[in-house]
Amino acid sequence: MRITSIETRVVNAEMRNWVFVKVLTDEPGLHGWGEATLEWKTRAVVGAVEDLAPLIVGRDPRDIEQAVRVMRKQSFWRLGAIGMSAISGIEMALWDIMGKHFGVPVWRLLGGKVRDKVGVYTHLGLGDMRAVYETMEADPLVERAHAVVEKGYRAFKAVFIPYTHYHAPLPDVDKVARLMEALRKAVGPGIEIMVDFHGRPASVSAALSYVEALAPGRPMFIEEPLPPGDTAGLKALAAHTSVPLATGERLVERAEFVELLSAGAVSIIQPDICHCGGLSEAKKIAAHAEAVGVGVAPHNPLGPIAGVAALHFAVSTPNHIIQEEMVGAVPWYFDVVKGPIRMVDGFWQVPEAPGLGIEVDEAVCARYPFAPEVLHTQNAVMPDGTIVDW
Repeated sequence: MRITSIETRVVNAEMRNWVFVKVLTDEPGLHGWGEATLEWKTRAVVGAVEDLAPLIVGRDPRDIEQAVRVMRKQSFWRLGAIGMSAISGIEMALWDIMGKHFGVPVWRLLGGKVRDKVGVYTHLGLGDMRAVYETMEADPLVERAHAVVEKGYRAFKAVFIPYTHYHAPLPDVDKVARLMEALRKAVGPGIEIMVDFHGRPASVSAALSYVEALAPGRPMFIEEPLPPGDTAGLKALAAHTSVPLATGERLVERAEFVELLSAGAVSIIQPDICHCGGLSEAKKIAAHAEAVGVGVAPHNPLGPIAGVAALHFAVSTPNHIIQEEMVGAVPWYFDVVKGPIRMVDGFWQVPEAPGLGIEVDEAVCARYPFAPEVLHTQNAVMPDGTIVDW
């Protein structure tokens, strides 16, 4: 069997253009799908897929480890988030081919089943962009929390940390405390709440002010309390709080995760399978984490193929804790990709179809062609005009 070509399909979902990767083979009817979505870098990722394709066209798609090694080593330059996302989409598609070839679901090939169902969480607003990023008052937060719980979710994440520089103003800290108190009172102790900082605080002291304000509400974890790469800052922050800290969505090299884990800076890591190199690399990162007593809660607010890949990863990974999903990002989420994602009582069910178990409707894909993503990041400006992290 040989790879004959690699193609991409771009599907605009407002805030994100989903980048689907299709790997075709010389075996009639056998192809695989992956996802390489990277916000605000769509055309760059599509170009990177095109640049990488000649390195593996003609190779056996079942030699997944070798294909990834070729793309990383024979590209010469370090690939960064754009190149690693391209590799991730291709690698995912190779696993889809492998599963179809052997007639088994991908999780079987990743080591088999270690759980019977997968706990998931969504965002307030069920993934609607404006609800997720623009809900900063108590009443709409509570209303959206009730809506999520009524949909059957047992956990959700909220983003209500204000844009921050090196100092957390007392009125902002007090507001964060009131919002968390309102959420916890609304949903009770049986629902897990996560709070995403988006790396907004630029200093440990600013981050700690917000973490202390949230602590009485007992969040499941605090996500990205500091910008990515600040391992020393995370370690200092962890030393001053018992609230679990999580990070990793913007790390793309295994070595970055090893540094983070070696420092004992976080309780949970959040690799994104679409950015870190694919399923094999995510499994290796998870193994490093397991060795030092750290759980994995993969980042995944992306498209439906990414969601299915995350499902297969979760079924087969012992230290997986909970899975992020955003199936409400667009109302036609399940029209473009028919797949095995099925939630019962807040848990995804284990898929049994061969490969990833998906069917991509390319006609539906064509209805939503590339369009420039909404630049919501441009809102990250302080009152004095200082540009800060979104």
